[in-house]
Amino acid sequence: MSNNARNTYSLNDFQMQTRKHLRRLKKTGEPEILTLNGHGKVIVQSPEGYQELLEKADLADSVRTLRKRAGDRRGKDIPAETVLAQIRERLGMRNRSQA
Repeated sequence: MSNNARNTYSLNDFQMQTRKHLRRLKKTGEPEILTLNGHGKVIVQSPEGYQELLEKADLADSVRTLRKRAGDRRGKDIPAETVLAQIRERLGMRNRSQA
């Protein structure tokens, strides 16, 4: 994440205008960087934004794992349904046939 100046606020400002910051977090979904003495100290984020971040990280981890497994098989084709089933299992999702 870049240190975007428009999403950077002092911790003191956050403490004094908490409701305003919470409304902004909810409306934009963008995290805020809070600073202390001009240095970033903490990230504040909405629960929805945090959940989205977790899901993206989990998906990226799944892709890395599948790429590693595919590399271990050296040229062996893997059926798409097998790969998709592995991704669904990794993400804790049900198979379409189970829905």
